[in-house]
Amino acid sequence: MLASLPRPLEMFMRYSSLAAAAALVLVTVSTSLHGQRPDDQIDPRSMQLVASAKAAAAAGNLDGATDTLETALAVDPRNRAAFVALGDVSQARGLSGKAIRYYREALELDPNDIAALKGQGEALVTKGAIERARQNLAKIRRLCTKGCPEATQLAALIARGVPVVASQNAKSTKE
Repeated sequence: MLASLPRPLEMFMRYSSLAAAAALVLVTVSTSLHGQRPDDQIDPRSMQLVASAKAAAAAGNLDGATDTLETALAVDPRNRAAFVALGDVSQARGLSGKAIRYYREALELDPNDIAALKGQGEALVTKGAIERARQNLAKIRRLCTKGCPEATQLAALIARGVPVVASQNAKSTKE
């Protein structure tokens, strides 16, 4: 049957379905990418809530800071600063495991977030995971070609080692 069709029509019939499928894939991919906001377009209300939470934490109101940061994440779940601040508040409360989780959430959004790497490294040292903290330090040093204070602070904390309270807790759980 195709032998009786003119050559241009035969070519159209052969390749039109393939072209339509390729166009559909391109439209689908471009639409999904267009719907995502880049990091620099975090909802301003969420950023205001983070600033308010940091002020509350500085004043010693850790519960209020936590609530405000969780609200900031409800407004915009891509707000890395809120995850880092939640990690900082958790660390201030002595909840290193929870802090590590919040820093990991921030690092999933941007694996090169130096504040999250530093915070996670500090929490890891508190938990006694010195080797993993050294990995964070190495990554910070790779990212900061010219020395940065985060690398210096984390290196000093690693050099001091595991805090006495954490090492005593580790011993008591082994017994």
